[in-house]
Amino acid sequence: MLTIYAVSDSIGETAEQVARATASQFNEKIRLKRVIYIKNFEAAEEFLNSIESPKDTMIINTIVLVDVREFLIERCIERGINIINILGPCINTASKILNRLPDYKPGAVRNMDARYDKRIEAMEFAMRYDDSKDHKGIKIADVILIGLSRTSKTPLCMYLANKGIKALNIPLMPEVPLPEELSEIDNKKIVGLTIDPIRLMEIRKHRMDKFSIISSDIQYANGERVLDELEYADRVMKRLRCKVIDVTNRAIEDTALLIMDSIGYGGNKDY
Repeated sequence: MLTIYAVSDSIGETAEQVARATASQFNEKIRLKRVIYIKNFEAAEEFLNSIESPKDTMIINTIVLVDVREFLIERCIERGINIINILGPCINTASKILNRLPDYKPGAVRNMDARYDKRIEAMEFAMRYDDSKDHKGIKIADVILIGLSRTSKTPLCMYLANKGIKALNIPLMPEVPLPEELSEIDNKKIVGLTIDPIRLMEIRKHRMDKFSIISSDIQYANGERVLDELEYADRVMKRLRCKVIDVTNRAIEDTALLIMDSIGYGGNKDY
């Protein structure tokens, strides 16, 4: 069995994400292990000595400390261990273009700085105002997501929060009046989520099965009810004149990118 080690001189999150993305491309059982805080030769040597099967091992490392990184690479070559360095070539290329040496700071990507604090604040905001728990957040939110139940509102809010965006979601139900605050804000901050009715019924039925809900009185996944809800949601979104995104078979990440583009939170940021 292949074992992929995500090795870092910090917490190893970047290396692990690359390792998971790599493993996901193969329909094989692949073991993933994160190895963190490799900041000196001793730690690197101890890690290498713990590897039981070098031929079935792959190392993805994001070590920025040059001496430690080169030591690890040399030892891997000697022992026949496959190793890929992710940050080294990127840092070297940027260094050439900028004509200056990098700082080589481990964990610089995850420093406890203003961007980190902003993400934490956004996550707390998303949890506090999830599913219309409190409408006071509408006027201070960066984006308000509206849509029927099971249109990925909460996961999207949490994903956006991880980007530092204060996202609030409001479930649409024909029987529940819309918050007045929605009509008092810029409609560019509102994003409507819609979905194919067949897909929505499938998702809701699956949820009911998961929680063993079999009562015939439940209209949650009923075809007629779903169509009525979708018609209602469509009327609301047209009245608010907001951007509408179809989330049918769309990944959370893809939908989030469309939302960020809509509200002007693109990926072009200065650091």
